[in-house]
This record gives sequence, structure tokens and C-alpha cells, in this order.
Amino acid sequence: MSTLVDSAPGYRARHTLPLRVEAVRQLKRRRTMVMAAVLGALPLVLIIAFAIGGTPDGDEGGRITLIDTATASAANFAATSLFVSAGFLLVVPVALFHGDTVASEASWSSLRYLLAAPVPRSRLLWSKLAVALGFSAAAMVLLPLVALIAGTIAYGWGPLELPTGGSLATGDTAPRLALVVAFIFVSQLVTAGLAFWLSTKTDAPLGAVGGAVGLTIVGNVLDAVTALGSWRDVLPAHWQFAWIDALQPQLEWGGMVKGAAVSVTYALVLFALAFRNFARKDIVS
Repeated sequence: MSTLVDSAPGYRARHTLPLRVEAVRQLKRRRTMVMAAVLGALPLVLIIAFAIGGTPDGDEGGRITLIDTATASAANFAATSLFVSAGFLLVVPVALFHGDTVASEASWSSLRYLLAAPVPRSRLLWSKLAVALGFSAAAMVLLPLVALIAGTIAYGWGPLELPTGGSLATGDTAPRLALVVAFIFVSQLVTAGLAFWLSTKTDAPLGAVGGAVGLTIVGNVLDAVTALGSWRDVLPAHWQFAWIDALQPQLEWGGMVKGAAVSVTYALVLFALAFRNFARKDIVS
């Protein structure tokens, strides 16, 4: 059968399930619209919270944190929005877009029909993975973009005031924030890999999404156990806020490079496991 299909006139495996078709399908999903609305609403919620609670002025010990400079400028507000959401809120869309890939097709009993189209298994996975990564990147960009727009209206545009004192020049603000977003995206690749791998192991999308989020939370809990000492360095969660080094007068790369290396390593292993598992899986739904 495979030989006959491969030799059919006009058949090209790489032309099956085009990325634009998969992207449009995912864009029309209700959960995509809901996640976009939630991410877009967060900056507005924060502005309302600051308006009700007043301007932050440091903690009881007099220490100034990133949150305490949130209303200094649009750039500060965008950085604060990323700070409060990177630990959990941005994990959810990444887990959702990757955990809902294969498992949702299986739950709808449409997976076997896709493969019978015929779409090669590797092609199907690559298409879904590429679209999931694209939507995850869009989620990472949407939040700070809305925060910058809303922050400009509420607090005005200006240099990024640093909690440690001083500020970044206005011209350096956008590149530094872009670097922060890029690092957060890379750090979330572990969650993406977990969700994608679990999506090939189960026919329940909620199980894949919930499993990835749960394991990510477990990693955060383990990182809080200081008794683990240097073992925490191999945990992706240990480096998730290394992007703070990008918001310093002198850009520090050490923590971000280590964090990116750990995240990419885990992600590549998990993506490889997903492809290996799906290539050997009996498709019955």
C-alpha cells in the first residue's frame, strides 16, 4: 500500500497537511480565542489593580522590586506583566497548544482519517509541532505588546526604570524586552516538550495539558527545596527568571545561556520521544 501511495501521480509527502491549513484550524478553535482574550485582559486587570491600590512603593523592608516600578513607564509595566505571568499564566497556553495537538485528533476519532489521507506520521507531527510553537510564540508576544500599548496610555512612554537604581535608555528598552520575551519562550520549551510527548501517549487532551502543567509545577516546587543544592541547576525552573539579568545596566548573559541550554536539552529529548512513540503507536481512533 505504501509503495502504491508513494508512486501515485502528483503525490508528495511534504505537500500533505500544509502549515497554513493546520494554522487556520487551530486559529478557529475556541480555546485559542479564549487564551488570547485572557492574555490580552491581564494588563488591563493590572492597571485597574494599581489604580485601586495606589502606586507601589516597596515592601515593608524598604526593598524596591520590579513590581514596585510598574507604573514608572510603559516599559516597566510590560516587564512587570511578564514577571507576574511567566511562572504560571504563560505556561498554560504553551501546554494547551502542544498537549491538544495529537490527543485532540484522537479524541475526535479523526487521527486515523488524517493518516489515511495519506499524511505520513512524521509530516503530521512536524506540522502540528510547528504550528503549536508558532502559536506559543504569538502568546509570548501578545502579552507584552498589549501591556506596552495599555501602559503607554496609562503611564506614558519612557525609559525603563531599574529596581536597583538608574534606568535603561529609551532606545535600549525595546531590544531588552524582546530579549526577555525570547528567553521566556525558550524556557517554556520544556513544558512544550512535555505536553507534546504526553499528547502522543494519551487520547485525552486534558490529560496531556494537565500533566504538562502539573509536572512544570513539580519542577517549581523542587527548585524551592534549597536542600537540593547544586542539583537545582539541572532543573529548568531554576533558570526561569534568569531574564532579569537582561534588565540591568550591563547585560549579563551567564544565567540566560545556562537556562536556555538546560531547556533546549530537555525539549529536544522530549520531542524525540514524542516522534519515536508516535511512529510505533497503534492508531485506533
